[in-house]
Amino acid sequence: MVGIGGGKTLDTAKAIGYYQKLPVVVIPTIASTDAPTSALSVIYTEAGEFEEYLIYPKNPDMVVMDTAIIAKAPVRLLVSGMGDALSTWFEAKACYDARATSMAGGQSTEAALSLARLCYDTLLAEGEKARLAAQAGVVTEALERIIEANTYLSGIGFESSGLAAAHAIHNGFTILEECHHLYHGEKVAFGTLAQLVLQNSPMDEIETVLGFCQRVGLPVTLAQMGVKEGIDEKIAAVAKATCAEGETIHNMPFAVTPESVHAAILTADLLGQQWLAR
Repeated sequence: MVGIGGGKTLDTAKAIGYYQKLPVVVIPTIASTDAPTSALSVIYTEAGEFEEYLIYPKNPDMVVMDTAIIAKAPVRLLVSGMGDALSTWFEAKACYDARATSMAGGQSTEAALSLARLCYDTLLAEGEKARLAAQAGVVTEALERIIEANTYLSGIGFESSGLAAAHAIHNGFTILEECHHLYHGEKVAFGTLAQLVLQNSPMDEIETVLGFCQRVGLPVTLAQMGVKEGIDEKIAAVAKATCAEGETIHNMPFAVTPESVHAAILTADLLGQQWLAR
């Protein structure tokens, strides 16, 4: 089974390969998520709301990426991939601290944590340069490194350690119709900011993430996400969905409630507003 295209196409190819017992070759034409290397597919409802993760016993047999093709894709897709990869380190560390079961079904290791950290460090070092290269439609060393971070480091990093609050908050936001225009990584980026608030990260770490998001073009406020009216009620509903039974937010190394998620999202929004007003 050969899948050529973006995340939904590749997730579909992986599912067909699994059920038909066929080898799977994945050929991404964009670097918008870490889906290509992972042993799972994300299932959404017809309305675009997150439904479940379909987890496979093995990863794709081969992943082939032509960076010249990816360089010609819309820049926003590459940036979205950075947003998805941005969460990898913070979620991996949370899972490691909680001794949570990884997406692969085991315990996180120092090696897995190192991959996740390398992913984050690569984003900070190369992200802005890679975005400009993609804007010009050319391949540079920075773009090559970001494609690797978005796809391989993030994919193997999250799978070997686990997901936590950032992706669960993304899943919560899928219940809001005004967020359906956003790409996966754009919602995950804001979810990462909310996770940092939830775990009371140091302000300098939060500001590093805010600065990165602003430089590459990822949302840091609810208004940028499209949520502008009825905010309190809508975020309460998002928080409730985020904390559904079986959600990855329960991998955090402390108890999480809809109330604490609601507070974290609203505070993250104000931090983003404050940052943009500087």
